[in-house]
Amino acid sequence: MGSYERTIAVAAPPDRVWAVLEDVESWPASTPSMSSVRRSVDGALRVGERVRVRQPRLPPAVWTVTRIEPGRSFTWISRAPGLHSVGDHEIRPGPDGCTLVLRFAQTGPLAGPAWRLMARTVRRYVDLEAEGLKRRAESSG
Repeated sequence: MGSYERTIAVAAPPDRVWAVLEDVESWPASTPSMSSVRRSVDGALRVGERVRVRQPRLPPAVWTVTRIEPGRSFTWISRAPGLHSVGDHEIRPGPDGCTLVLRFAQTGPLAGPAWRLMARTVRRYVDLEAEGLKRRAESSG
């Protein structure tokens, strides 16, 4: 199993950060780690929704939203043969804005070899996503 967590302070109110976080189709404008993100439905992000994500140097993946706490967090999963990936996105309110926590974890028979091959890219992409979401939330408002 491999995992990575990035925590970043955001000088914006939690509702603004949630608006940026939930608008997954706009993520490519905020980070070079995403080439395209396509949702299967319109409106608010919802449990069961499938989201197709393309990232540089990685195969396209379909992520299924498995949990949402509106205004606070969502989790999505992607499955490939022998590999189960989980992405958690959490907003923690604070006195001067909030903290954004992004987590990525892989399990399954191929998780060990996959992590050894992809760990540096995954860490870099999660960092880029956190920094991009922070910039966007702090600049919109």
